[in-house]
Amino acid sequence: MQNFKKIIGKIHLWLGLASGIVVFIVSITGCLYAFQEEIQDFTQPFRFVEAQNKAFLAPSKLEAIAKKALPNKQLHAIMYSANERAAQAIFYHYEPSYYYIAYLNPYTGEVLKIKDMDSDFFRIVLVGHYYLWLPPNIGQPMVAILTLIFVVMLISGIVLWWPKNESAAKQRFWFRWKNTTKWKRKNYDLHNVLGFYSAWIVLIIALTGLVWGFQWFANSVYWRLGGEKSTVFSEVYSNTKQKTALTAQSPVIDRIWQKMMAEHPDAKTMEVHIPESDSASINVNINTEIGTNWKIDYRYFDQYSLKELSVNHLYGRFHEAKLAEKAIRMNYDIHVGAIFGFAGKVLAFLVSLVAASLPISGVFIWWGRRKKQATATASSKVYS
Repeated sequence: MQNFKKIIGKIHLWLGLASGIVVFIVSITGCLYAFQEEIQDFTQPFRFVEAQNKAFLAPSKLEAIAKKALPNKQLHAIMYSANERAAQAIFYHYEPSYYYIAYLNPYTGEVLKIKDMDSDFFRIVLVGHYYLWLPPNIGQPMVAILTLIFVVMLISGIVLWWPKNESAAKQRFWFRWKNTTKWKRKNYDLHNVLGFYSAWIVLIIALTGLVWGFQWFANSVYWRLGGEKSTVFSEVYSNTKQKTALTAQSPVIDRIWQKMMAEHPDAKTMEVHIPESDSASINVNINTEIGTNWKIDYRYFDQYSLKELSVNHLYGRFHEAKLAEKAIRMNYDIHVGAIFGFAGKVLAFLVSLVAASLPISGVFIWWGRRKKQATATASSKVYS
């Protein structure tokens, strides 16, 4: 058993030294991002409007206003929220890369703010969390691989922590600083005691991160839960043979939006995607909950016939989702703690903060032992 723990200790040490800086960056950016929605609501008044006793402007009206405010940019979607919140016109394109949000008064169409999201603080934090501020094709695999290493470290850390007997256990469940002022002892306890209590939740956060990091991991989880659809989003297309079917009628995005508003009077957010080509479908995402995403209803319509289109991936209608689809949909909300409301986000923030401290306290423990061994070796040479 002792030799087994020595081997585990070596694995824990070298993996920790190899991945420490990335674990710190990913954890601390996760902390910073945890309450981004609440912080932005508090600091950005343009996200709100005075609620009025009249209907929102239709998507086609806001589309025209947004395109005039940001000409030569591709409009991705119009998102409506609560009565007192601004609508968002989302401009997004991959190549050339840009990402803007125009905040509009949904009652009047007034442009409240145009925000370049590539220079937004929380967007920069998120890019660090996902890619370490490296090109995505380099940063994403690095984060994924080192998250997998971190999972191994967490498990090995629990093995190392596990006490041999009841007497040892008493020293590992809480801090014992009453009769000591040595910072080494306090650092050791911070690493071991806080590390043990947070490890179980951090392990869940890391595993949900692996769902995004590796497609094989996401597929393995999904299929083991009985999933049958694809985990990868794929576009569905309109029937271009029916191009002239609705030319004499009101804009199709308005008609679909009105239909969804009638079907979902309880919608908290509704995102209407503008078709980006003649063959694209019109996608509408409806969320009936505030603060979580897993119950979003993803709907797709032919832009000529208005016929609803079915999909063979898990991002479809919520009432059709089975256990496996719901589990994967929950992944983001579990990862950030939102699945348990505000308390869950607080918990995720705190354990991420502890996770960020583990590489630092671990290096101090390793360095202290290294110095101690070096001193012992020097002393033995003197007396030999």
